Amino acid sequence: MAKRITSEADSKLVWALTILIILGLLMLFTASIFISKEKTSTAQNPSGSATYYFFHQILFGLIPGLILVFFLSRISLSFFRKISVLLYVFAIISLVIVFIPAFGFEAKGAASWIEIGGFTFQPSEFAKIALVIYLAAFFDRKIRENKMKKASDVLIPFIVVLAPVGLMLILQPDMGTLGIIALVSIIMLFAAGGKFSHIMLLVLMGIILVIIGTFFRPHQAQRIFTFINPEKDTLGISYQVNQSLIAIGSGGTFGVGIGNGIQKYKYLPEPMGDTIFSVWAEETGLFGCFILISLYLILGWRGFIISKRAPTKFSQLLAVGIVSWILIQAFLNIMAVTGIIPFTGLPLPFVSYGGTALMVMLGAVGILINISKQT
Repeated sequence: MAKRITSEADSKLVWALTILIILGLLMLFTASIFISKEKTSTAQNPSGSATYYFFHQILFGLIPGLILVFFLSRISLSFFRKISVLLYVFAIISLVIVFIPAFGFEAKGAASWIEIGGFTFQPSEFAKIALVIYLAAFFDRKIRENKMKKASDVLIPFIVVLAPVGLMLILQPDMGTLGIIALVSIIMLFAAGGKFSHIMLLVLMGIILVIIGTFFRPHQAQRIFTFINPEKDTLGISYQVNQSLIAIGSGGTFGVGIGNGIQKYKYLPEPMGDTIFSVWAEETGLFGCFILISLYLILGWRGFIISKRAPTKFSQLLAVGIVSWILIQAFLNIMAVTGIIPFTGLPLPFVSYGGTALMVMLGAVGILINISKQT
């Protein structure tokens, strides 16, 4: 399985990731202080502990993620292609298990979690990387067989591959993750040389599904209406976006100081999750936001260079999928909390609280580092 690697990992990618993880932990710590104290407050210790979620993220997200980076950056890339079907099948099964009462449970309005023996896991996060690996192998095979032009050869099988995952995510519902998977999959199809007409057809189908979904999912429709008219019902459906904008606007150029923000004290919903960028913006201002966004751009820049230099089509597409996933999710989160698009419910990569999300995304970067060693 393992092979001897002589090339060095992309140092700029590794440094950008390291700084992003450190800043992410700092952001999580300051954003979760109040919530951590609330959760751990007892009669014997009424003030609680300010570090509960901080250490939980390290123990169940960062440490397992770094272990994955270590191993996945050293495994032969051909191994990922060999197990791509197995990963895809496991992703489908895990998405089905969330609907089994004995294992699955609901959080924040979506049946997205599995709990086994006290350990919780979010299958939709694993589904992202599983699909990226599977699609890289799928398109690589189609290219070698010269079957990238006919709809019957590539487009229809492509839709068939995405359909089970899409159905499970709609039923949860987890439309944010579905959007990420759809966008990344289309980008991979484009990178593989897919026909422009096929890509436009998929985009049109996606728009139609979103429109249909707003009629059957009132919650999704409310998000769109809130985006169109954020001044309406500021204490109700528009509360989250307005509090987010207040936090960002309060930061000014250099912020109010790390730890000094007030929006995280029950004013801003999900301060350590979906809206953690708003907390960072309040406490570090435009300067801190510039640094954070620059780190994502550096990751994207190095990732696409790695893809361009990758020795095989499979590794090229795998790199494109991983980098696109990170960038799309990061900027959709930032655009949502700044009011540019409707709220998506997506975590900010490497920053938001969530052990599964951090662990899986670090594993994906481990694969990207692996590819960089082959160039």
